[in-house]
Amino acid sequence: MEKQSQGRGLSSLFSCCFKRSDEPEIIYCHDSINTMAVLEPTMPMPPPQELDYMFTGLVDELDLTEEHRNAMFALPTEKKWHIYCSKKMETEGNKGANSWPEFYIDQLRCMAARKTLLPLVDEEEQERHKIIDSLKTALRTQPMRFVTRFTDLDGLSCILNFLKSMDYETTESQIHTSLIGCIKALMNNSQGRAHVLGHCESINIITQSLASENIKTKVAVLEILGAVCLVSGGHKKVLEAMLHYQKFASERTRFQTLVTDLSRSTGRYRDEVNLKTAIMSFINAVLSQGAGESSLEFRIHLRYEFLMLGIQPVIDKLRSHENATLDRHLDFFEILRNEDELVMSKRFGVVHVETKSASQMFELIKKALNHTEAYPHLLSILQHCLMMPYKQSNTIPQYWVLLDRIVQQLVLQTSKGEDPDVAPLEDFNVKNILHMLVKENEVKQWKEQADKMKKDYNNLQQRFEKKERECESKNKEKEDIMEMVNKMKDKLERETNDHKQAKLQVAQLSAQLQKLSSVCSIHLSDPNITMISRDLPAIGMAPFAPPPPPGAPLGSAPKKNIPEPSSPMKSFNWSKLPESKLEGTIWKEIDDLKVFKVLDLEEFQRTFSAYQKPQVTQTECAEDEQTYAKKVKELSVIDGRRAQNCNILLSRLKLTNEEIRHAILTMDEQEDLSKDMLEQLLKFVPAKTDIELLEEHKHELDRMAKADHFLYDMSRINHYQQRLQALYFKKKFAERVAEVKPKIKALCLASREVVQSGSLRQLLEVVLAFGNYLNKGQRGNAYGFKVSGLNKIADTKSSTDKNVTLLHYMITVLEQKYPKVAAFSAELQNVPEAAKVNMTELEKDIGNLRSGLKSVEAELQYQQVQSSQASVDKFVPVISQFITMASFSFSEVEESLTEAKELFGKALRHFGEDSSKLQPDEFFGIFDTFFTAFSEAKQDNENMARHKAEEERRAVKEAQLKRDREQKARMSKANEEEGGEFDDLVSALRSGEVFDKNLSKINRKKQGRPKLFNSSRERPVTKLNQ
Repeated sequence: MEKQSQGRGLSSLFSCCFKRSDEPEIIYCHDSINTMAVLEPTMPMPPPQELDYMFTGLVDELDLTEEHRNAMFALPTEKKWHIYCSKKMETEGNKGANSWPEFYIDQLRCMAARKTLLPLVDEEEQERHKIIDSLKTALRTQPMRFVTRFTDLDGLSCILNFLKSMDYETTESQIHTSLIGCIKALMNNSQGRAHVLGHCESINIITQSLASENIKTKVAVLEILGAVCLVSGGHKKVLEAMLHYQKFASERTRFQTLVTDLSRSTGRYRDEVNLKTAIMSFINAVLSQGAGESSLEFRIHLRYEFLMLGIQPVIDKLRSHENATLDRHLDFFEILRNEDELVMSKRFGVVHVETKSASQMFELIKKALNHTEAYPHLLSILQHCLMMPYKQSNTIPQYWVLLDRIVQQLVLQTSKGEDPDVAPLEDFNVKNILHMLVKENEVKQWKEQADKMKKDYNNLQQRFEKKERECESKNKEKEDIMEMVNKMKDKLERETNDHKQAKLQVAQLSAQLQKLSSVCSIHLSDPNITMISRDLPAIGMAPFAPPPPPGAPLGSAPKKNIPEPSSPMKSFNWSKLPESKLEGTIWKEIDDLKVFKVLDLEEFQRTFSAYQKPQVTQTECAEDEQTYAKKVKELSVIDGRRAQNCNILLSRLKLTNEEIRHAILTMDEQEDLSKDMLEQLLKFVPAKTDIELLEEHKHELDRMAKADHFLYDMSRINHYQQRLQALYFKKKFAERVAEVKPKIKALCLASREVVQSGSLRQLLEVVLAFGNYLNKGQRGNAYGFKVSGLNKIADTKSSTDKNVTLLHYMITVLEQKYPKVAAFSAELQNVPEAAKVNMTELEKDIGNLRSGLKSVEAELQYQQVQSSQASVDKFVPVISQFITMASFSFSEVEESLTEAKELFGKALRHFGEDSSKLQPDEFFGIFDTFFTAFSEAKQDNENMARHKAEEERRAVKEAQLKRDREQKARMSKANEEEGGEFDDLVSALRSGEVFDKNLSKINRKKQGRPKLFNSSRERPVTKLNQ
């Protein structure tokens, strides 16, 4: 009676919430008597608003569903107050030490730690059972804060550790069953259930309890596991736990213990229907939930494990119990099996698939794959299976296990690469492997087509890029010409106006000269002036020709009688001394003709011949002599390393010598030569010595090496080096001007900004005021300071906080007093760019442009005087047009630079700086450095302010949380709850109601489907219909 009174609290209190017709009666259960007394509240009812607040806290403690919560809040005010008072009085009565989670956790730890060889006495065992039973009741009936506190103190781990460390006597006792009941009670609310499912070992340890011979323990474990299958994400955890139990119990396969217990019919198992019902409900939950809800393959896969363990004869034998609940689970198992086998039969167009017949299954597979692309692969699989080892050994079964697991994973793995069951093979992603293997022939063809299309595309792309470069070059030239014409037009108009004004001034001066002509004629008739004019030297007299330089030779030295080699030789790159410098040197005393008398000239010629012959051994020499004589000899007279580098360049150009020659003569109209290639070509201009050597062997042009042939062809172009330099300068001119102009522009704009900025002037006033205030004596009382002092502001530290400088403080003052001045950098946007301008380098770049233009003009003058100009040679028209445009652009650059220098000088004088010492990068660099320091200090101020605000908010939040915790502690009330979501799942699973939806769905399908055949597999269904 006492247990009943403890378990009826919630249903009697909240019967209206569970759809009962009778009004709820508020009762209080006295421990000393068995009677129920109607409880009347002794305290006055608070105002409705306060009562709602108190009642909300009570409902939150109960952890009710949304439907039940709404029903509770819909109660009248008097009922709410009665319920609240009842729960408060019950809480007051349950304030003993054993009502706190700490008490139970300590007891569990003591029980788990105790190891004894002697069995416990009855009193001690009953005391332990009473404590665990009390914990089970507390987890079910105490408020939510009890469960929360229990989980926070890791009470679940204490229960699991106790389960793992139990001896045999405890395992077979009621204590074991009560521990499983504690876990079941903990899972009866959402928070506790999430805690159990989130534990990494909880389900595995619970499953280990199946090893107990205690039937009640087994039933409790199976109910938990079956209910977990119905929870989202729990199905796979149960399958993993059963695999863990297989290793724990040393089973041959999964589920072996379950089928064994199901088939037991002797001793206490003879009439034990509850255990058999629990096993069948668990098996149906495993088969129909999780992936089994939608995957036929998964259901057949799992059911095969049970069928291999011989479950079908056991099911037929279980019908003898004639228990309605058990029969309901047996019916569901067989109906679902029949339905799945019917669907499988339809796939192959047969009445029934006999899965025990290997020959029938092979015939079905053969029929399905015959005359398809997959059939050769089936034959290949069978052929390789024939070659697998068949002699009896320990490793032979493992081959077939591996093959079985591969096929299982092929069938079961989802399209996302997920395994609904425990993966037979780790890191085996079927989707990725199929993606690599699918349609290999088509992929190969596509690859060939793609390679061909890519090649065609690259050719078209090269042609397109070439035409695009040509168009861009022409458009750029056109734009430059139009821009130059407009500028020249403006300049011509200005010069015309200046010319008219000058002409008027000349006319005025001419009139004045005519008036003074008579006076001038009188003075010119004076004889003294005539004598002075005679003494003046003649203007335009040609100077005397300079004498010849000293040491000039009077005649050339006689030619030496040097032996002539029979074939061309390698060159020796030396620098000859002129004959005019030989007098008085050691070379006058040397006679090299004596050396030729002792030299083996044949060996010397063979060793250093210009023909590149392969080196052979003495034994091979005689054999290869005739063959070598037939080979074409390759002639190379230039340095080997230079020739190698030249060959590399030519391979990158991908142009013939004639195409390169044509591009140079036409000034690269088709944009074949890039700027980089022209720069490399300038490194391989034929030297004078190279040209002399190549001219000596021009009759052997066909035998020349590639590099020698190229240098020879280029040497035939008139002024080849000058043409290359002019073409390279033409291509680089616009780029060089574009590099110079932004620097000059930044210098001009920055010089104007620092002079015109009002914010900068105000900032300097503030800095001057700070400085005069801080400094005393001779350093104070200043009227100005050098701008370099701006970067010394941060050196002054605060006396109270070393992290604060004068710059931090000044920024704070500016933001408060001069907000516009704090953003002074917005008025000096070009100063950072001007700080990068080095005047020396800028003048050097402009000097290079000037000298380059002069060199191109000189070459243009040379080419203009040449009498023979081939039609293909376009140097003169192209360069003439370029010189006109480039000269005008360069004059603009020079004028801009002059203006920039003037503006920069004004800026220096504006700030009182010495213009002879400061360069633009130094002067504007001072401001740029100050900008950076100013920005960093401003960010420091913001960070300090943010940190201070966060500290204040944190303090306010902590105070508010403290108040909330205190208020919640005062307002929280006890909770008594009977039943729960998890209990509902267990109850529905035990009765088989959870499978009603599946059964009705299957029956609807059967009613809508005409009966096509009678099968021996449908025997159980026929019995059901009867």
